[in-house]
Amino acid sequence: MTENLFDAFEAVSSKQWKQQIQYELKGADYNDSLVWESLEGIKVKPFYHYDEDCKKIGTNTNKNGFDVLQNIFVHDVALSNKRALDSLSRGAESIRFTIENDMVSIEELMQNLPLNKNNYYFYLPFLSVDFINKIDAFATKNNAKLHIQIDPIGQLAKDGNWFENLEKDFEKLNTISQKVTIPFLTINSGIYQNSGANMVQQLAYTLAHINEYFTRVKNNNLPITIEVSVGTNYFFEIAKLRALRILFNTLATEYDHNLDCHIIVTPTKRNKTIYDYNVNMLRTTTECMSAILGGANSIANLPYDSLYHKDNEFGDRIARNQLLILKHESYFDKVSNPADGAYYIESLTEQLAEKALTLFKEIEAKDGFITQLIEGNIQKKISESATKEQELFDGGKEILLGTNKYPNKNDKMKHDLELYPFVKQNPRKTLIVPIIEKRLAEKIEQERLSQEE
Repeated sequence: MTENLFDAFEAVSSKQWKQQIQYELKGADYNDSLVWESLEGIKVKPFYHYDEDCKKIGTNTNKNGFDVLQNIFVHDVALSNKRALDSLSRGAESIRFTIENDMVSIEELMQNLPLNKNNYYFYLPFLSVDFINKIDAFATKNNAKLHIQIDPIGQLAKDGNWFENLEKDFEKLNTISQKVTIPFLTINSGIYQNSGANMVQQLAYTLAHINEYFTRVKNNNLPITIEVSVGTNYFFEIAKLRALRILFNTLATEYDHNLDCHIIVTPTKRNKTIYDYNVNMLRTTTECMSAILGGANSIANLPYDSLYHKDNEFGDRIARNQLLILKHESYFDKVSNPADGAYYIESLTEQLAEKALTLFKEIEAKDGFITQLIEGNIQKKISESATKEQELFDGGKEILLGTNKYPNKNDKMKHDLELYPFVKQNPRKTLIVPIIEKRLAEKIEQERLSQEE
Protein backbone atom coordinates (compact mmCIF):
# COMPACT_ATOMS: atom_id res chain seq x y z
CA MET A 1 0.00 0.00 0.00
CA THR A 2 1.38 3.42 -0.97
CA GLU A 3 1.89 5.81 1.92
CA ASN A 4 2.14 9.56 1.81
CA LEU A 5 5.38 10.32 3.65
CA PHE A 6 4.10 13.70 4.79
CA ASP A 7 1.24 12.07 6.69
CA ALA A 8 3.78 11.26 9.41
CA PHE A 9 4.21 14.97 10.11
CA GLU A 10 1.72 17.17 11.88
CA ALA A 11 0.44 20.09 9.82
CA VAL A 12 1.82 23.48 10.84
CA SER A 13 -0.43 26.50 10.35
CA SER A 14 0.74 29.91 9.17
CA LYS A 15 -0.11 31.24 12.64
CA GLN A 16 2.27 28.75 14.25
CA TRP A 17 5.02 29.67 11.82
CA LYS A 18 4.60 33.36 12.61
CA GLN A 19 4.72 32.65 16.34
CA GLN A 20 7.96 30.73 15.92
CA ILE A 21 9.46 33.45 13.74
CA GLN A 22 8.47 36.12 16.25
CA TYR A 23 10.15 34.09 18.98
CA GLU A 24 13.36 33.80 16.93
CA LEU A 25 13.35 37.56 16.31
CA LYS A 26 13.79 38.10 20.06
CA GLY A 27 11.43 41.04 20.26
CA ALA A 28 12.16 42.65 16.89
CA ASP A 29 9.10 43.65 14.88
CA TYR A 30 8.07 41.00 12.32
CA ASN A 31 6.90 43.50 9.67
CA ASP A 32 9.86 45.86 10.04
CA SER A 33 12.44 43.07 10.03
CA LEU A 34 11.19 40.61 7.43
CA VAL A 35 8.50 42.19 5.25
CA TRP A 36 9.66 44.44 2.42
CA GLU A 37 7.69 46.48 -0.10
CA SER A 38 8.30 46.50 -3.85
CA LEU A 39 8.09 49.53 -6.11
CA GLU A 40 4.60 48.31 -7.01
CA GLY A 41 3.45 48.61 -3.41
CA ILE A 42 3.36 44.84 -2.89
CA LYS A 43 4.42 43.68 0.56
CA VAL A 44 6.61 40.58 0.24
CA LYS A 45 6.44 38.22 3.19
CA PRO A 46 9.22 35.92 4.47
CA PHE A 47 7.10 32.83 3.87
CA TYR A 48 3.90 31.81 2.09
CA HIS A 49 1.55 29.17 3.40
CA TYR A 50 -1.29 27.03 2.09
CA ASP A 51 -3.92 28.36 4.48
CA GLU A 52 -3.26 32.00 3.53
CA ASP A 53 -1.81 32.14 0.05
CA CYS A 54 -3.10 29.21 -1.99
CA LYS A 55 -5.79 30.83 -4.11
CA LYS A 56 -6.20 29.03 -7.41
CA ILE A 57 -6.74 31.90 -9.81
CA GLY A 58 -6.65 30.06 -13.14
CA THR A 59 -3.70 31.54 -15.01
CA ASN A 60 -4.36 29.78 -18.33
CA THR A 61 -0.69 30.08 -19.31
CA ASN A 62 0.75 28.93 -22.62
CA LYS A 63 0.79 25.13 -22.61
CA ASN A 64 2.56 24.52 -25.92
CA GLY A 65 6.09 25.45 -24.93
CA PHE A 66 8.01 28.37 -26.41
CA ASP A 67 9.72 29.15 -29.70
CA VAL A 68 13.27 30.45 -29.97
CA LEU A 69 12.79 33.66 -31.98
CA GLN A 70 15.55 35.20 -34.07
CA ASN A 71 15.40 38.91 -34.92
CA ILE A 72 16.63 39.98 -38.35
CA PHE A 73 16.74 43.58 -39.61
CA VAL A 74 16.20 43.61 -43.36
CA HIS A 75 18.78 45.91 -44.95
CA ASP A 76 19.66 43.57 -47.82
CA VAL A 77 16.95 41.09 -48.85
CA ALA A 78 19.30 38.37 -50.10
CA LEU A 79 21.54 38.56 -47.02
CA SER A 80 18.50 38.56 -44.70
CA ASN A 81 17.14 35.46 -46.41
CA LYS A 82 20.51 33.75 -46.07
CA ARG A 83 20.71 34.71 -42.41
CA ALA A 84 17.21 33.37 -41.75
CA LEU A 85 18.09 30.01 -43.32
CA ASP A 86 21.30 29.88 -41.28
CA SER A 87 19.49 30.79 -38.03
CA LEU A 88 16.90 28.05 -38.54
CA SER A 89 19.66 25.52 -39.19
CA ARG A 90 21.31 26.56 -35.92
CA GLY A 91 18.29 26.13 -33.67
CA ALA A 92 16.01 29.13 -34.20
CA GLU A 93 12.36 28.09 -34.43
CA SER A 94 10.78 31.32 -35.63
CA ILE A 95 12.05 34.42 -37.41
CA ARG A 96 11.11 38.07 -37.06
CA PHE A 97 11.97 40.40 -39.94
CA THR A 98 12.02 44.14 -39.29
CA ILE A 99 11.20 45.78 -42.63
CA GLU A 100 11.65 49.53 -42.87
CA ASN A 101 9.92 50.24 -46.20
CA ASP A 102 7.39 48.76 -48.60
CA MET A 103 9.90 48.17 -51.41
CA VAL A 104 10.99 44.78 -50.03
CA SER A 105 10.06 41.74 -52.12
CA ILE A 106 8.36 39.20 -49.85
CA GLU A 107 8.96 36.42 -52.41
CA GLU A 108 12.71 37.03 -52.41
CA LEU A 109 12.88 37.45 -48.63
CA MET A 110 11.06 34.15 -48.01
CA GLN A 111 12.77 32.13 -50.75
CA ASN A 112 13.55 28.51 -49.75
CA LEU A 113 12.34 29.03 -46.16
CA PRO A 114 10.14 26.27 -44.64
CA LEU A 115 6.92 28.29 -44.84
CA ASN A 116 4.37 25.98 -43.17
CA LYS A 117 6.66 24.65 -40.45
CA ASN A 118 7.98 27.77 -38.71
CA ASN A 119 6.38 31.05 -37.62
CA TYR A 120 7.54 34.24 -39.35
CA TYR A 121 6.85 37.73 -38.00
CA PHE A 122 7.02 40.96 -39.98
CA TYR A 123 7.57 43.98 -37.75
CA LEU A 124 6.61 47.10 -39.71
CA PRO A 125 7.51 50.60 -38.41
CA PHE A 126 5.21 52.02 -41.10
CA LEU A 127 1.55 51.51 -42.03
CA SER A 128 0.80 50.46 -45.61
CA VAL A 129 -2.44 48.67 -46.49
CA ASP A 130 -1.07 47.56 -49.86
CA PHE A 131 2.10 46.06 -48.41
CA ILE A 132 0.17 44.22 -45.70
CA ASN A 133 -2.18 42.85 -48.36
CA LYS A 134 0.88 41.54 -50.24
CA ILE A 135 2.10 39.71 -47.14
CA ASP A 136 -1.36 38.27 -46.55
CA ALA A 137 -1.66 37.13 -50.18
CA PHE A 138 1.74 35.45 -49.95
CA ALA A 139 0.67 33.64 -46.75
CA THR A 140 -2.55 32.42 -48.37
CA LYS A 141 -0.86 31.28 -51.58
CA ASN A 142 1.93 29.39 -49.80
CA ASN A 143 0.03 28.22 -46.69
CA ALA A 144 2.68 30.09 -44.69
CA LYS A 145 2.56 30.78 -40.94
CA LEU A 146 3.01 34.55 -41.09
CA HIS A 147 2.26 37.26 -38.52
CA ILE A 148 2.30 41.00 -39.15
CA GLN A 149 3.26 43.33 -36.31
CA ILE A 150 1.85 46.86 -36.55
CA ASP A 151 1.04 49.14 -33.63
CA PRO A 152 -0.01 52.76 -34.35
CA ILE A 153 -0.54 53.48 -30.64
CA GLY A 154 2.92 52.15 -29.89
CA GLN A 155 4.22 54.40 -32.67
CA LEU A 156 2.56 57.40 -31.00
CA ALA A 157 3.95 56.48 -27.57
CA LYS A 158 7.52 55.93 -28.80
CA ASP A 159 7.81 58.54 -31.56
CA GLY A 160 5.40 61.21 -30.34
CA ASN A 161 3.47 61.15 -33.62
CA TRP A 162 1.05 58.83 -35.38
CA PHE A 163 2.03 57.28 -38.70
CA GLU A 164 -0.34 59.90 -40.20
CA ASN A 165 -2.99 60.87 -37.66
CA LEU A 166 -5.47 59.13 -35.38
CA GLU A 167 -8.34 59.02 -37.87
CA LYS A 168 -6.33 57.82 -40.87
CA ASP A 169 -4.32 55.26 -38.88
CA PHE A 170 -7.46 53.61 -37.51
CA GLU A 171 -9.21 53.87 -40.87
CA LYS A 172 -6.35 51.84 -42.34
CA LEU A 173 -6.46 49.35 -39.46
CA ASN A 174 -10.15 48.77 -40.05
CA THR A 175 -9.52 48.28 -43.77
CA ILE A 176 -6.82 45.74 -42.94
CA SER A 177 -9.09 44.02 -40.42
CA GLN A 178 -11.76 43.45 -43.08
CA LYS A 179 -9.36 41.93 -45.62
CA VAL A 180 -6.45 40.04 -44.07
CA THR A 181 -6.54 36.47 -42.82
CA ILE A 182 -3.36 36.50 -40.71
CA PRO A 183 -2.74 38.20 -37.33
CA PHE A 184 -1.72 41.84 -37.73
CA LEU A 185 -2.17 43.69 -34.41
CA THR A 186 0.68 43.97 -31.92
CA ILE A 187 0.92 45.78 -28.61
CA ASN A 188 4.50 46.92 -28.08
CA SER A 189 4.39 47.09 -24.29
CA GLY A 190 8.14 46.67 -23.85
CA ILE A 191 8.53 50.44 -24.05
CA TYR A 192 6.83 50.80 -20.66
CA GLN A 193 9.34 48.52 -18.95
CA ASN A 194 12.35 49.96 -20.76
CA SER A 195 11.39 53.51 -19.81
CA GLY A 196 11.07 52.71 -16.09
CA ALA A 197 7.39 51.94 -15.44
CA ASN A 198 6.79 49.61 -12.52
CA MET A 199 5.06 46.28 -13.14
CA VAL A 200 1.57 47.41 -12.18
CA GLN A 201 1.91 50.32 -14.61
CA GLN A 202 3.25 48.03 -17.33
CA LEU A 203 0.25 45.72 -16.99
CA ALA A 204 -2.33 48.50 -16.72
CA TYR A 205 -0.92 50.49 -19.65
CA THR A 206 -0.72 47.35 -21.77
CA LEU A 207 -4.34 46.51 -20.97
CA ALA A 208 -5.48 50.07 -21.72
CA HIS A 209 -3.42 49.98 -24.94
CA ILE A 210 -5.20 46.75 -25.96
CA ASN A 211 -8.59 48.18 -25.02
CA GLU A 212 -8.15 51.04 -27.51
CA TYR A 213 -7.80 48.46 -30.29
CA PHE A 214 -10.76 46.43 -29.09
CA THR A 215 -12.82 49.62 -29.09
CA ARG A 216 -11.65 51.15 -32.36
CA VAL A 217 -10.83 48.17 -34.64
CA LYS A 218 -13.97 46.33 -35.69
CA ASN A 219 -14.45 42.66 -36.59
CA ASN A 220 -11.01 41.50 -35.54
CA ASN A 221 -11.13 37.93 -34.28
CA LEU A 222 -7.51 37.16 -35.15
CA PRO A 223 -4.93 36.50 -32.43
CA ILE A 224 -3.34 39.59 -30.91
CA THR A 225 0.40 39.68 -30.22
CA ILE A 226 1.75 41.35 -27.08
CA GLU A 227 5.44 42.24 -26.99
CA VAL A 228 6.77 42.28 -23.43
CA SER A 229 10.12 43.10 -21.82
CA VAL A 230 11.21 41.40 -18.61
CA GLY A 231 13.83 42.32 -16.02
CA THR A 232 15.74 40.36 -13.40
CA ASN A 233 13.15 40.48 -10.59
CA TYR A 234 12.75 36.76 -11.18
CA PHE A 235 9.52 35.75 -9.43
CA PHE A 236 7.81 39.09 -10.03
CA GLU A 237 8.45 38.79 -13.78
CA ILE A 238 6.99 35.27 -13.83
CA ALA A 239 3.92 36.61 -12.04
CA LYS A 240 3.72 39.63 -14.38
CA LEU A 241 3.40 37.44 -17.47
CA ARG A 242 0.83 35.21 -15.82
CA ALA A 243 -1.16 38.26 -14.71
CA LEU A 244 -0.98 39.70 -18.23
CA ARG A 245 -2.62 36.63 -19.73
CA ILE A 246 -5.36 36.68 -17.10
CA LEU A 247 -6.04 40.37 -17.69
CA PHE A 248 -6.08 39.97 -21.48
CA ASN A 249 -8.54 37.09 -21.36
CA THR A 250 -10.76 38.98 -18.90
CA LEU A 251 -10.85 42.02 -21.21
CA ALA A 252 -11.21 39.98 -24.41
CA THR A 253 -14.27 38.22 -23.00
CA GLU A 254 -16.03 41.58 -22.73
CA TYR A 255 -15.62 42.02 -26.51
CA ASP A 256 -16.49 38.40 -27.40
CA HIS A 257 -12.92 37.92 -28.57
CA ASN A 258 -12.35 34.23 -27.86
CA LEU A 259 -8.69 33.81 -28.89
CA ASP A 260 -5.83 33.88 -26.41
CA CYS A 261 -3.04 36.41 -26.84
CA HIS A 262 0.36 35.49 -28.26
CA ILE A 263 3.12 36.76 -25.95
CA ILE A 264 6.60 37.53 -27.30
CA VAL A 265 9.17 38.28 -24.60
CA THR A 266 12.52 40.05 -24.88
CA PRO A 267 14.91 40.82 -22.00
CA THR A 268 14.87 44.46 -20.94
CA LYS A 269 17.54 46.94 -21.98
CA ARG A 270 17.06 48.96 -18.81
CA ASN A 271 19.53 46.97 -16.69
CA LYS A 272 22.05 46.21 -19.43
CA THR A 273 25.52 47.75 -19.35
CA ILE A 274 28.44 48.45 -21.67
CA TYR A 275 31.05 47.97 -18.93
CA ASP A 276 31.58 44.42 -17.70
CA TYR A 277 29.26 43.49 -20.55
CA ASN A 278 29.56 39.72 -20.03
CA VAL A 279 27.33 40.10 -16.96
CA ASN A 280 24.57 40.88 -19.47
CA MET A 281 24.55 37.17 -20.31
CA LEU A 282 23.74 36.31 -16.70
CA ARG A 283 20.97 38.90 -16.65
CA THR A 284 19.40 37.69 -19.89
CA THR A 285 19.58 34.06 -18.75
CA THR A 286 17.45 34.65 -15.65
CA GLU A 287 15.15 36.93 -17.66
CA CYS A 288 14.61 34.21 -20.25
CA MET A 289 13.92 31.74 -17.44
CA SER A 290 11.23 34.08 -16.10
CA ALA A 291 9.78 34.34 -19.60
CA ILE A 292 9.57 30.57 -19.97
CA LEU A 293 8.06 29.95 -16.55
CA GLY A 294 5.66 32.85 -17.03
CA GLY A 295 4.24 31.27 -20.18
CA ALA A 296 5.80 33.14 -23.12
CA ASN A 297 4.90 31.82 -26.58
CA SER A 298 8.09 33.10 -28.21
CA ILE A 299 11.32 34.49 -26.76
CA ALA A 300 13.76 36.72 -28.62
CA ASN A 301 16.87 36.88 -26.48
CA LEU A 302 18.95 40.06 -26.35
CA PRO A 303 22.61 39.61 -27.38
CA TYR A 304 25.02 40.56 -24.60
CA ASP A 305 26.70 43.17 -26.83
CA SER A 306 23.60 44.62 -28.51
CA LEU A 307 24.02 48.02 -26.82
CA TYR A 308 27.32 48.86 -28.44
CA HIS A 309 27.92 46.39 -31.30
CA LYS A 310 26.13 46.19 -34.63
CA ASP A 311 24.40 42.92 -35.45
CA ASN A 312 27.01 40.18 -35.47
CA GLU A 313 27.01 36.40 -35.81
CA PHE A 314 28.78 35.74 -32.52
CA GLY A 315 26.44 37.78 -30.33
CA ASP A 316 23.37 36.32 -32.03
CA ARG A 317 24.69 32.77 -31.66
CA ILE A 318 25.38 33.17 -27.95
CA ALA A 319 21.91 34.67 -27.37
CA ARG A 320 20.24 31.86 -29.31
CA ASN A 321 22.28 29.17 -27.56
CA GLN A 322 21.23 30.48 -24.13
CA LEU A 323 17.64 29.65 -25.05
CA LEU A 324 18.58 26.32 -26.63
CA ILE A 325 20.38 25.27 -23.45
CA LEU A 326 17.38 26.20 -21.33
CA LYS A 327 15.07 24.30 -23.66
CA HIS A 328 17.02 21.19 -24.60
CA GLU A 329 19.52 20.72 -21.77
CA SER A 330 17.68 22.23 -18.80
CA TYR A 331 14.30 20.81 -19.99
CA PHE A 332 12.42 24.03 -19.32
CA ASP A 333 9.88 23.07 -21.98
CA LYS A 334 8.95 19.69 -20.49
CA VAL A 335 6.48 20.80 -17.81
CA SER A 336 3.23 22.57 -18.59
CA ASN A 337 2.70 25.61 -16.35
CA PRO A 338 5.49 24.76 -13.86
CA ALA A 339 4.75 27.76 -11.62
CA ASP A 340 1.19 26.59 -11.02
CA GLY A 341 0.48 26.15 -7.30
CA ALA A 342 3.59 27.98 -6.06
CA TYR A 343 2.06 30.03 -3.24
CA TYR A 344 4.46 32.96 -3.61
CA ILE A 345 3.98 33.25 -7.38
CA GLU A 346 0.22 32.75 -7.13
CA SER A 347 0.04 35.52 -4.53
CA LEU A 348 2.14 37.89 -6.64
CA THR A 349 0.08 37.10 -9.74
CA GLU A 350 -3.15 37.89 -7.94
CA GLN A 351 -1.86 41.14 -6.43
CA LEU A 352 -0.34 42.40 -9.68
CA ALA A 353 -3.51 41.60 -11.60
CA GLU A 354 -5.76 43.30 -9.05
CA LYS A 355 -3.62 46.44 -8.80
CA ALA A 356 -3.27 46.67 -12.58
CA LEU A 357 -7.01 46.26 -13.07
CA THR A 358 -7.66 49.09 -10.62
CA LEU A 359 -5.24 51.39 -12.46
CA PHE A 360 -6.74 50.36 -15.82
CA LYS A 361 -10.21 51.36 -14.61
CA GLU A 362 -8.84 54.75 -13.53
CA ILE A 363 -7.40 55.29 -17.03
CA GLU A 364 -10.69 54.32 -18.66
CA ALA A 365 -12.61 56.65 -16.34
CA LYS A 366 -10.45 59.49 -17.70
CA ASP A 367 -11.34 58.82 -21.37
CA GLY A 368 -8.86 56.05 -22.06
CA PHE A 369 -5.24 55.46 -22.90
CA ILE A 370 -4.85 57.63 -26.00
CA THR A 371 -6.35 60.63 -24.21
CA GLN A 372 -4.05 60.07 -21.23
CA LEU A 373 -1.05 59.88 -23.57
CA ILE A 374 -2.03 63.10 -25.33
CA GLU A 375 -2.52 64.87 -21.98
CA GLY A 376 0.89 63.61 -20.81
CA ASN A 377 -0.36 61.77 -17.73
CA ILE A 378 1.07 58.39 -18.72
CA GLN A 379 4.50 59.91 -19.41
CA LYS A 380 4.41 61.73 -16.06
CA LYS A 381 3.60 58.57 -14.09
CA ILE A 382 6.33 56.57 -15.86
CA SER A 383 8.83 59.36 -15.21
CA GLU A 384 7.98 59.35 -11.50
CA SER A 385 8.45 55.58 -11.30
CA ALA A 386 11.71 55.73 -13.30
CA THR A 387 13.06 58.46 -11.01
CA LYS A 388 12.41 56.31 -7.92
CA GLU A 389 14.26 53.38 -9.47
CA GLN A 390 17.12 55.63 -10.63
CA GLU A 391 17.51 56.99 -7.10
CA LEU A 392 17.77 53.44 -5.76
CA PHE A 393 20.45 52.67 -8.36
CA ASP A 394 22.36 55.91 -7.75
CA GLY A 395 22.24 55.26 -4.01
CA GLY A 396 23.59 51.72 -4.42
CA LYS A 397 20.39 50.01 -3.27
CA GLU A 398 19.71 48.61 -6.72
CA ILE A 399 22.86 46.91 -7.90
CA LEU A 400 24.30 46.23 -11.33
CA LEU A 401 27.51 44.24 -10.85
CA GLY A 402 30.47 45.71 -12.66
CA THR A 403 28.82 49.13 -12.87
CA ASN A 404 27.76 50.54 -9.50
CA LYS A 405 29.16 47.57 -7.54
CA TYR A 406 32.66 46.11 -7.98
CA PRO A 407 33.49 48.02 -11.20
CA ASN A 408 36.68 47.09 -13.02
CA LYS A 409 38.52 50.41 -13.33
CA ASN A 410 40.76 48.94 -16.05
CA ASP A 411 37.79 48.17 -18.28
CA LYS A 412 37.89 50.50 -21.32
CA MET A 413 35.05 50.84 -23.82
CA LYS A 414 35.50 54.09 -25.75
CA HIS A 415 37.10 52.43 -28.80
CA ASP A 416 34.67 49.47 -28.87
CA LEU A 417 31.49 51.48 -29.39
CA GLU A 418 30.00 50.77 -32.83
CA LEU A 419 26.60 52.09 -31.71
CA TYR A 420 25.66 55.06 -29.54
CA PRO A 421 24.40 53.40 -26.33
CA PHE A 422 22.65 56.39 -24.73
CA VAL A 423 19.42 58.31 -25.17
CA LYS A 424 19.55 60.06 -28.54
CA GLN A 425 18.50 63.70 -28.72
CA ASN A 426 16.38 64.51 -31.78
CA PRO A 427 14.61 67.88 -31.32
CA ARG A 428 11.51 68.04 -33.52
CA LYS A 429 7.84 68.84 -33.40
CA THR A 430 5.65 66.07 -31.98
CA LEU A 431 2.00 65.69 -31.09
CA ILE A 432 2.85 64.37 -27.62
CA VAL A 433 5.93 64.01 -25.42
CA PRO A 434 7.25 60.58 -26.43
CA ILE A 435 7.98 57.88 -23.86
CA ILE A 436 11.78 57.68 -23.72
CA GLU A 437 13.57 54.41 -23.04
CA LYS A 438 16.57 54.90 -20.78
CA ARG A 439 19.01 52.56 -19.06
CA LEU A 440 19.89 52.87 -15.38
CA ALA A 441 23.65 52.90 -16.00
CA GLU A 442 23.79 55.67 -18.60
CA LYS A 443 25.02 58.49 -16.33
CA ILE A 444 27.79 56.39 -14.76
CA GLU A 445 28.87 55.08 -18.15
CA GLN A 446 29.05 58.54 -19.70
CA GLU A 447 31.21 59.73 -16.79
CA ARG A 448 33.57 56.78 -17.19
CA LEU A 449 33.83 57.22 -20.95
CA SER A 450 34.71 60.89 -20.52
CA GLN A 451 37.60 59.92 -18.23
CA GLU A 452 39.09 57.34 -20.60
CA GLU A 453 42.23 58.33 -22.44
